[in-house]
Amino acid sequence: MVTFVNKLTVHGDHDAFLAVRARLTAYMSAQPGYVSHQNLRALGAGNVHLEIAVWDSADAHRAAVSSDGFRAIVADLKPLVTAEPAMYETEDTAAPLEAAGVR
Repeated sequence: MVTFVNKLTVHGDHDAFLAVRARLTAYMSAQPGYVSHQNLRALGAGNVHLEIAVWDSADAHRAAVSSDGFRAIVADLKPLVTAEPAMYETEDTAAPLEAAGVR
């Protein structure tokens, strides 16, 4: 499993952003390999959002974002936001803690 995190800073119409994001979320949640999704909004900075999506694999996510359907929706999103996307993997935190004598 991998986690996709995308920081979105909205500089266009916020309602238009929410509408496009809803379309994009619906599209992505129907793609093979999709597991779950969460949207967060920064307290005190209402124009900053985090999109967090869990996928079976980076390849499944890559296939979804390579599709024509995805590109069509993202074309509507690009004028509204600045995006900072990244893919993450789970990090083993137990081994370093045990090595340090914590636990």
